[in-house]
Amino acid sequence: MKWENEIGVDGHSDGDVAAHAVCDALFAATQLGDLGSNFGTSDPKYAGASGEKLLKETLQRITAKGFAIANVSVQIVGNRPKIGPRRAEAIAALSSALNGATVSVTATSTDGLGFTGEGKGLSAIAIASVFQVSR
Repeated sequence: MKWENEIGVDGHSDGDVAAHAVCDALFAATQLGDLGSNFGTSDPKYAGASGEKLLKETLQRITAKGFAIANVSVQIVGNRPKIGPRRAEAIAALSSALNGATVSVTATSTDGLGFTGEGKGLSAIAIASVFQVSR
């Protein structure tokens, strides 16, 4: 998601920390590697790729291996942007990219500690619950 009046995050793709964390959680839960091994910086196809695109491709890859998503939770760590006012929109965007999966979005500021607390960046932590479906 784009946040008006906020400085973006640099990255090989669009730098969407929430989407990247969710992809990592899904790959880890299904033992399919991580974001770098699936969408590495050495592949120009993913230069500037949107978080939505990465989420959709992640879903395609885990589905092809016989998995479905039970739920995903992501916590965004940083002072800005404020997540609360747009939480429902963030949940809807992530869920839509994951074909309607149940998604939770939370946030914390770290009370001014570390690079995120000092306003020098963002991070995100996600967990995913998946299950094997018959193929």
